[in-house]
Amino acid sequence: MEDVPTVLRAEDVDVVRAGNVLLHEVSLAVRPGEHWALLGANGAGKSTLLSLLGALTHPTKGKVEVLGHTLGRVDLRELRSYVGHVNPRHPLRSPLPVREVVLTGLTNSVERPPRWSPTAEQEERADRLISMLGLGSRGEARWPTLSQGERGRALIARALMPEPRLLLLDEPATGLDVAGREQLIDSIDALRVAHPELASILVTHHLEELPPGTTHALLLRAGRALASGPVDEVLTSDRISECFDHPVRLDRRDGRWSVRARRAAVVAEDRRVGQ
Repeated sequence: MEDVPTVLRAEDVDVVRAGNVLLHEVSLAVRPGEHWALLGANGAGKSTLLSLLGALTHPTKGKVEVLGHTLGRVDLRELRSYVGHVNPRHPLRSPLPVREVVLTGLTNSVERPPRWSPTAEQEERADRLISMLGLGSRGEARWPTLSQGERGRALIARALMPEPRLLLLDEPATGLDVAGREQLIDSIDALRVAHPELASILVTHHLEELPPGTTHALLLRAGRALASGPVDEVLTSDRISECFDHPVRLDRRDGRWSVRARRAAVVAEDRRVGQ
């Protein structure tokens, strides 16, 4: 794997804002086809790290390379056009149809720019992505009429329009009910098959939201990397307990994770054994 070029690389990164240390000596290397989970409690530094990896901000100290370009030596606006960023708080105000929202991924804008028209090939690509993400019957539906889950899937299609090598998902299941969450997770996992070279980073503090195809994880606590590497090595009960400062038991079944307070898990296991 050392010979495989990285899509993302952060080396001993610090971020300091107004005298507050938000990240300290965080390192990360993401290769094509890897799907990372970025986990930590509220305030651990997940959003700050994602803003660096998405070429939105610069580090105070250390080095960040995105798609082979070092931050500080490249136009961030141009670099961001090659990174698919999925933000469930997409600030769209207009009642655009799904198809138009997806097409704005080509212009890296919230609204469709005046006097811009997509090509027939681009429109066909938008339709394929909409269909792949389970929205084939909703292409003409207006944004205000969509459920939160449908919006999330539409935003993933939008992020994939410019054919990025990297996809960043910032708590994509925020505000979803159980059905919406499961549909979204299925859609994210389907990308693994449809786009085998695509790398992704999914930010969450709920392990239940991780797709089965998650390959690696980084645990953040108080701005520091607690553990980083393949999921089977990183996602353990002891490490998750330390990361979230609470004793929990972590289980994995059919590729999905679940977490319970350790005491409750022990009681439930004792009852099961006693039956």
